[in-house]
Amino acid sequence: MSNLLITGGAGFIGSNFVRYLVENTDHRMTVLDKLTYAGSRESLAGLPSDRVELVVGDIVDASTVDALVEQADAVVHFAAESHNDNSLNDPTPFLSTNIIGTFTLLEAARKTGTRFHHISTDEVYGDLELDDPERFTESTPYNPSSPYSSTKAGSDLLVRAWVRSFGVQATISNCSNNYGPLQHVEKFIPRQITNVIDGVAPRLYGRGQNVRDWIHVDDHSSAVLAVLERGRIGETYLIGADGERTNVEVVEAVLRLMGNDPDGYDLVADRPGHDLRYAIDSSKLRDELGWRPAFDDFEAGLESTIDWYRRNEPWWREQKRDAEAKYALTGQ
Repeated sequence: MSNLLITGGAGFIGSNFVRYLVENTDHRMTVLDKLTYAGSRESLAGLPSDRVELVVGDIVDASTVDALVEQADAVVHFAAESHNDNSLNDPTPFLSTNIIGTFTLLEAARKTGTRFHHISTDEVYGDLELDDPERFTESTPYNPSSPYSSTKAGSDLLVRAWVRSFGVQATISNCSNNYGPLQHVEKFIPRQITNVIDGVAPRLYGRGQNVRDWIHVDDHSSAVLAVLERGRIGETYLIGADGERTNVEVVEAVLRLMGNDPDGYDLVADRPGHDLRYAIDSSKLRDELGWRPAFDDFEAGLESTIDWYRRNEPWWREQKRDAEAKYALTGQ
């Protein structure tokens, strides 16, 4: 698999995956990205041009997709509309990208016989009660609760159907919440970090008791590579690093690591349908493929992330202005 097509490779998780492959493999990569607000050329800056090529285009465009898939040994499909708040405001682009875009890619893979790996989310499983000791597994029933997670669930089911109905050589991974460098500042952790840099109190939905299972984006990248290389066709693998934290614990850690009062945050009204708790059981990935996370200390990973945002203000300053203007309209 020397030639890879990476959809959404100029976004947060996709660009980190491209950088991980540049550093750890000999693969050549074509990145297909629409360059919406969440993707940027700057996320791929400095990478070798003989190994990484950016094609600006939309995954719903069958002519573009067909031509690129035909040239690829494998497709790694990161491209997605992924922000829950945005999906509540306007679900339309989520249906287009997450459903129609995935269908378009699957059809191209079906015609060419190209290996296909689909990146998904733990949010397709809905949520767990805060006091529930269980975790999501590959057999947990789907129970999505937002337009975002519903469209991701739909895209997962399309992949499974194309494997069974048409023999597409595909795998799926569902990952917990990522953090790390190059993440858009509308997202939870970089928003809190950049707020503190700007002298603004972090803001928490509700009482901040919702639980997320955090994983450093580099660990996600290494897991995806393991599934791509060694995963069984037709199988789903859950990716997680045992990083369960309440939102208030994350904010307090950010404040403390940045030298501020851990109680220096504000509470705002909770968002509609806010999932309570996500938790990943990644035993299958670890047992079958021998994968282990490198960042098993959440606060160490968080500290390195804070350092990246401090050192790279030109990368995020403009998107910060735009994101906060949108949040201001909703009082968040």
